[in-house]
Order: sequence, then C-alpha cells, then structure tokens
Amino acid sequence: MKMFSVAHKTAFVVDHCPYMSESSRQQVECDVLTKSRAQGVIPLAPVSKSLWTCAVECSMEYCRILYDVYPLNKLVNYIVSDSEFHILNSWRQEDQSTYELMSALAAVGPPNPREDPECCSILHGLVAAVESLCKITELQHERRTALMDTAERVANRGRIICLTNAKSDTHVRMLEDCIQETILEQNKLAAGSDRLMAIQQCELVLVHIYPQGEDTLVSDRPKKEISPLLTSEVHSVRAGRHLATKLNVLVQQHFDLASTTITNIPMKEEQHANTSANYDVELLHHRDAHLEFFKSGDLHMAGSTSRDSGLKETVTLKWCTPRTNSIELHYCTGAYRISPTDVNSRPSSCLTNFLLNGRSVLLEQPRKSGSKVISHMLSSHGGEIFLHVLNSTRSTLEDPPSISEGCGGRVTDYRITDFGEFMRENRLTPVSESSPDPSGKLAAERAKAQLERHTRYWPMIISQTTIFNMQAVVPLANLIVKETLTEEDVLTCQKTVYNLVDMERKNDPLPISTVGSRGKGPKRDEQYRIMWNELETLVKTHAGATDRHQRVLDCIVACRSKPPEEEERKKRGRKREDKEDRTEKNGSKDAEEKSWQDSERSVGSGMLDKEDQESEVIKDSPDSPEPLAKKPRLSTEEVQPPERAKGPVSLLTLWTSRITAANSRKHQEFAGRINSVNNKFELYQHLKDENGMDVHENGKASR
Repeated sequence: MKMFSVAHKTAFVVDHCPYMSESSRQQVECDVLTKSRAQGVIPLAPVSKSLWTCAVECSMEYCRILYDVYPLNKLVNYIVSDSEFHILNSWRQEDQSTYELMSALAAVGPPNPREDPECCSILHGLVAAVESLCKITELQHERRTALMDTAERVANRGRIICLTNAKSDTHVRMLEDCIQETILEQNKLAAGSDRLMAIQQCELVLVHIYPQGEDTLVSDRPKKEISPLLTSEVHSVRAGRHLATKLNVLVQQHFDLASTTITNIPMKEEQHANTSANYDVELLHHRDAHLEFFKSGDLHMAGSTSRDSGLKETVTLKWCTPRTNSIELHYCTGAYRISPTDVNSRPSSCLTNFLLNGRSVLLEQPRKSGSKVISHMLSSHGGEIFLHVLNSTRSTLEDPPSISEGCGGRVTDYRITDFGEFMRENRLTPVSESSPDPSGKLAAERAKAQLERHTRYWPMIISQTTIFNMQAVVPLANLIVKETLTEEDVLTCQKTVYNLVDMERKNDPLPISTVGSRGKGPKRDEQYRIMWNELETLVKTHAGATDRHQRVLDCIVACRSKPPEEEERKKRGRKREDKEDRTEKNGSKDAEEKSWQDSERSVGSGMLDKEDQESEVIKDSPDSPEPLAKKPRLSTEEVQPPERAKGPVSLLTLWTSRITAANSRKHQEFAGRINSVNNKFELYQHLKDENGMDVHENGKASR
C-alpha cells in the first residue's frame, strides 16, 4: 500500500566547497537602466554570479514553486556541504518556507575560496541526506499511530537533489556507491529503532553545474536503477538561466505540475498612461487542471524555446474581456493553486496584485473559428490564487440530455422499456463464496455467461425488429436464452411456433414498422417472411447449447410455410397474374364497346358482305387489335335482360340498357328475320316459283 510517494520528502544537498565560488561567466549588466550618461562618467562594469549563487537561486525557485502549489505535506530538507554538513531546516511543517531557508543561507554565507579543497566534499551532505530521509515526519507518525496493527503499510520514500560540480563520470559513480552503502547501513539502524524508518525507495537526481564557455566533463544519463532501493539520474547543465530552466522542468516532473500561459493581458505602460500593451504570464499548477483538455482532445500545446536550453510545453489560454466580480458564481469542477514562473517580472506582479484585490478573470480557449469556450477562471481565496476549472460541457446539475443527442444521432425509437426489463433480469446480487453451485463455476463467471446469452441477439431499435414487438413471441424469447431447457419449456416454445403458423394462415397483421419507408410498407406475405427469418436467427444463436434448443429450431424450420426461394417465385407469379387480370379486364371492356357499335352498324345498313370486308381490313391493320366475332341479332322474344354486372354499374350503362329495351318494344320486327333460316332469308321467292324451281329449306334452288 503506497501511502507516501517519493514526493513526500525532498532533500536538497548544495555543494559549498571552494570551487563553487568560481564565476559562472554569465555577465549581468548593471548599467542598463541609465539612458543618458554625462561626459566623464565611467560606465559600470558588468558582474557575473558564482556557481554557488546560481545554485542557491535556482534551488530557492524550486522550493518557492513547491510551497506555492503544495503548502502542506510536501517537505524539503535543505543541507549545505563543505568540510562538514549543515542542515538548515527540519521536516517540521513550521520550517517549510522560503523565508526560513533564505535566513539560514544568509547565515551560512558564500564559499570560502581559501579553504583547503581536500577537506571539503559533497559526501558529507549526501550522507546527512540519507540519514535525514530515515527520520519520521509528523504525517508519517500520525499515520503509523492510526494503523498500529498495520504500521508496516506506511512507506518511507524520498528524493535527494544534489547540486555540485563533479570531476568526472567516475566521480559520479563513486557518489552513487557511497549513497547505496549509506542506505543499507541506515536501514539496519532503523530496523532496531522506533524513531527511524527504513528507506524503501530513494531517487538521486545529481545536477552537475559548470561555468559557461567550458566543456562538461560529466555526461547526461537518464534514470537508471542502481539497486532495488536506489535509482539515479545525472543532468549536466551550464550555470545561469540554463540551470534555472532545468530545475523548473524538474519541479514539474517531480510533482505532476503543468504550465499554462495567459496571453493578451492588457496592461498600461508606465511611459504612456493612456495606452496599453498585451503581455503573457506563465503559471504553474497541478496537472489535473488540464484533465478536461486531455479527455476532449482540445489540448493546444505550445513550445517555448526563446531563451531556454530545452523545450517547455505550455497550454495557452486567452484573457477574456469583460472581467467578472468574485460575487458571481460559476460551476467549477476543480480549483488548483498556481505559482508564476517568473515571479519578479512586471506582468506577473501586475496580474498577481490584480487578483489579490478581489477580482476574477475568465480564460478562454484560443480558437480560429466558432464560438469562444470559457474553460478556466483565475480568482483568489484567503490570499492564495487558484486556477478554477469551469465546466465547458453539459453540467450534471442540468436535465438529462435527450436520447436523440446521444451517439445514435437522430435515432429516437430505442427499445427503452425493453432495455429496462433487460437490466432488471440481469441485476447482480451479493452471494456467499461458500454457496454451492452444480456447475462448479464462480458467481462472477455465471453472471458473465448469462449476460453473454441475453445479448447474442438483441436489436436496440424498434424498427429493426419484428418478433420483439409481438406479444405472441414473448414466451419463446424468454425461454430460449436459458442455459438449459426442460420438456415443458420445449412444449411452450413449440406452442408459440404453432400459434405463429395459425396467425399466418389467418393472414393476421404484424407490427411491422414503416419508419423511413414510403408507402404502406411490405405486403403481408413479405411481413411473415421477415418475421420467420428473424425468429430463426434468434433461435440459431442458441441452438448449439443443448439438444432441446435444437428441437425448437427444428420445429421452426419444419413449420415455415414456404422456403425463401419459393416465396420469391410465388411473389413473381402473383404479380404476373395480377397484370394479366388487369389486361383481360380492360380488353373485354373494349371488346364489348366495339361489338355494340358493330351491331348497330349491321342493323342500320344490312350489308353483311361489306362488313366482312371491313373486318378484314381492320384485321390486316398493324395498329388495330383483332376484332371479336360478331354475335347475331336476336328477336324480341329472345332478347335476354342484361346480367347484373359485378360491382358498381355506371349511369351510362343503366341509361343505355333502358333506351335499348324501350326501342325494342316500339317497332315491329322485320318479317324476313322472323321467317329466316339460320338468320338467312331467300329474296324474290315468287319469281322462282313461277319458273318452276324447287325451293328447299336452306333457301337454295335445284333443278
């Protein structure tokens, strides 16, 4: 159980030997503020800091950032090493401040260049740092007291940061071996003491400082495991701003910090009070303030390499105007302390004073297009400045979103009610580990297997399923997902299948969804074909479980009315018959009208031969249909009343039938038609009688 990480204890060991008094050779101009100089005035000569001064300034900046972001439970023990070690503070919380450290460093003073180098060594400070890591802090003592029975769970880990001027890589390896031996010795002492704790993990960060313009004698080395108790890494850095940048990067790595740059901050110029210029301020804070960026993918990282030796990543946020007062409430998901990177610069000082006066500043994400998104806010509480993370997405305090706003888009016909029933059927309940199970499986394995069976075929949308919308299929759908079936379950499933067959025989309608389709949807036969296919798909996914599941599938296959291929042929034949019926109906109607017109023309003219010729002409015409055979005109007695047409009769048909019947009663029938044989009558019979010719019944004479 890792109750304390390496970041809980940090021991700074700074070399105070005579060689640290050497100049860093980075000159600082002292005459830059003098714009005009009178004649005869000698300009001030530039000065340069020593290696000791650079090491102290950078280590103090490291501690300042740490104390700003973590005022509690992140402890620093500062040690100076020359001919002996000097511990400047303790692990107590009241000693953790830059003021205490600066006061102690002022008492130590700069290195003495006339001191004997043979008597001075950084080893004194490293041994003291290992001994200090074995001491119990107040928080560790509190946790050990609270866990009397399991005090060994309280871990003791720490980090040693050594700022020195090493001679070579061999010298570095000698320092690592010395620390390793010291850890083993101190762990033996801590095993027999209640006031000490054995070191379980120690990180050594050795920073080799050398003047500018010289070649380094120590090479960089990434983190390497020396032993299970010790890891080591080496950084070779030039003194000056390069060392400051390196420690700034290290403090971010050691304490999970991240950088945010506030851009476009308007500030008035001292020389021109009526004008303002935009400045940028870089802030350090905990990495979790960028957590929403990582989740949404809107992280815009920018690199800063203008004056630094290495690349520093920072997130850019834009100053948002107008500003807000602190009395306004915002929905925040987190608040994190901040620390300016360059605390003494004028833009940082102005921003800090502005926020400490009770003002708040909203920050927005820089975007090239679209509406601006305000994601953070700077505000102070109790004299400390916090970076607030504002909720830029839907708040949990609002109403739940519509289902159409989910991943499905505009899909709204989800099976919500069925899904609620599905969740109730698959709820987990506590079970005793000693509860017997015939299959020998664990409860968790049985739960996973049941969930897998229930989700083998489970359509999410109403319009994508037919059988789950039918109440008649519910018994089969609930039983087929079971691990084993009884004979009664098989009979119930078969009865359900027979009911579906009876529904198809009666041509009962099915709940087919017509969402997204034009017209009335598929025909009844097509609906049942879709239903049988889906039911067979459902049962097939479970048919391999047991033989009884297979019997249910065999019943479905046997009861299906037609296979899909025959259904397609039946469908095509039905379409062809419908088309022929429509053609025959239209043809018979046209033939009746044509026959009526020909009959009228035959009665008016009485010229049969001419009509035969006209019929042959019409028959030979490629653009006209073949005429139907003419029916002979019947006598008045033989005229039968027209049959009642099936279906509705038009007004024209009724009126025509009435006029025809009335006209047939008004005139006297032609005598020749009454006495005709086979609807033919011989003309001029009296002339044939006078010439002595015999007249036969067929109307033809013979000699």
